[in-house]
Amino acid sequence: MVELNNATLTNIKGFQAKNPDLTITIDRADLEQTMMGAVSMADQIKSGKAKLVGDRKPIDQLKSMLVQFDMGFELLPGTGAKDLTPALDPFAQQPPAVDTITD
Repeated sequence: MVELNNATLTNIKGFQAKNPDLTITIDRADLEQTMMGAVSMADQIKSGKAKLVGDRKPIDQLKSMLVQFDMGFELLPGTGAKDLTPALDPFAQQPPAVDTITD
């Protein structure tokens, strides 16, 4: 079970909801690929590596709340480069926060 509370997303090991809105089944190795941005969740679903049962709305809501962080953020004001966001690769996939899940 995953819980979002006070802007913190945590999982509750060994606990399952009695009537979940959505159940996502995916191998840990495949989930790690999605978390690293190597494979989108939509691609995991299309390939059959991830399966959704129930209402898709919760995952869409969660994705709309995710933020793609700039890894070059300043620790102290004035210590970073003027442009901390690296140039985007035109062939790179979209960040997980804007990934769309479709059938």
